[in-house]
Amino acid sequence: MENKNDNQINIELPEEVAEGTYSNLAIITHSQSEFIVDFIQVMPGMPKGKVKSRVVMTPQNAKRLMLALNDNIKKFEQAHGEVSLGDGNPMIPPINFGGTNNQA
Repeated sequence: MENKNDNQINIELPEEVAEGTYSNLAIITHSQSEFIVDFIQVMPGMPKGKVKSRVVMTPQNAKRLMLALNDNIKKFEQAHGEVSLGDGNPMIPPINFGGTNNQA
């Protein structure tokens, strides 16, 4: 008898996506039906940053992502020590960031 797992998903990772995109700032906005995460690259001394990637997801999937990140950060810190946030001051996003907040 064949052992078949109907819950298994095959995931394809194209080469250009596998290289990844560097981001040192994320801006998160949301509406009632979705969360939008813009991953931005801001270079030191430059007057503006550039959105390198945008991810749109449901509130349920955003919460799943948050839980998965929490779990992975805990595992990372157990293996490598606490991740320092530096001086504790979050990077302030640019005032002229495009788009309207909290609307999809």
